[in-house]
Amino acid sequence: MEDLNAIQSTPPNTHGFDSPEQELYLSIWRTYDRLRVLEDELFARWELTAQQYNVLRLLMAAHPRSVPTISLMNRLVSRSPDITRMLDRLQKRGLIERVRSDADRRSIHVTITPLGVDLVAEIAAPLQACHQQQLGHMTVEEIETLVALLAKARGPHENETSYWK
Repeated sequence: MEDLNAIQSTPPNTHGFDSPEQELYLSIWRTYDRLRVLEDELFARWELTAQQYNVLRLLMAAHPRSVPTISLMNRLVSRSPDITRMLDRLQKRGLIERVRSDADRRSIHVTITPLGVDLVAEIAAPLQACHQQQLGHMTVEEIETLVALLAKARGPHENETSYWK
């Protein structure tokens, strides 16, 4: 019990990490977890996940053009091993349409529907407020610096063709 009390009374960032890299990684993970809670609550109002919203956001950016499924997969913020199931759910709700390409029958193209466009528009202001709640305490300069540092951290781990490179 003494060891547990010692850990609980230790100030943050002095918890005996194995390395500075481990401390940074765990700090990023913790930050993601804390910020994600607010976003999960927001998207739950529309019975969406953040990943599903990300698909709608990408399709909205391309609207009215369609986007090949493979392009969607490459542009997602986080990998989705089962994008087919996620697209099935969005299509079932009438938010997207999928069409097989005439040029390449293996390629599926995805388009946001008018219902999907309306939903993205409805979510826009509450999402902006959520981002303000998440990170509004930081200056623009701090945000720009953090974005650049995170890009540097993930850079060697991105594919050469990654949108996020």
